[in-house]
Amino acid sequence: MSSSNNNMLKKDITIVIAEDHPIMLKGLKQELEQAGYSIIGTAENGNDAVNIVSELNPKIALLDIEMPKLTGFEVIAICAENKALQTRYIVMTYHKEKNFVAQAKKSGVHGYLLKEDSLDEIETCIAAVLNNDSYYSSSFSDNFELNIENELKKLALLTPSERKIVQLIAEGKTSIEISDMLCVSPRTIQKHRTNIIEKLQLNPAPDTLINWAKAYKS
Repeated sequence: MSSSNNNMLKKDITIVIAEDHPIMLKGLKQELEQAGYSIIGTAENGNDAVNIVSELNPKIALLDIEMPKLTGFEVIAICAENKALQTRYIVMTYHKEKNFVAQAKKSGVHGYLLKEDSLDEIETCIAAVLNNDSYYSSSFSDNFELNIENELKKLALLTPSERKIVQLIAEGKTSIEISDMLCVSPRTIQKHRTNIIEKLQLNPAPDTLINWAKAYKS
């Protein structure tokens, strides 16, 4: 396939970019345009991103996770309610932490890139998500995504009450605070914590459940 044909195909790929740092937004837009893609809209905050994606229905929305007004995840959640949109969502961030990747998976993100990734990797990600595949930055280890998926599946083993407790633990609440909020005894909360640790197959060390909850909170 000739380069001209490649460029024609890329021109058919419409992209909206949402990034709250103007210099980074300008640089990413220029790089993708020079690579042959059609950048049809940009936004510097989450509200504008929702409006532009909803109006233009791009093939790709390339979103920063942390933006004013709405996060990239919140933008995706709102846009996903519009069934007429065919947009595929890629987030770009500096965050390599498991809790961000876990949240991305639960938010319906199709691609997860790091801002340090090259243009070649961005193009690889775009091609993958347009082929209905998910794509996570090659900076992650090969089994990183699978491990996160396996941990998230464990949430299904918990009862609604246990999932609520995990959420509150992730927010930094103590057993006494949780017992007050749920109107049960601290002993009941402690029993729930023990059951949760067993179901999640965690080490019973004091901070293990707290760290897991923060990484994989529902």
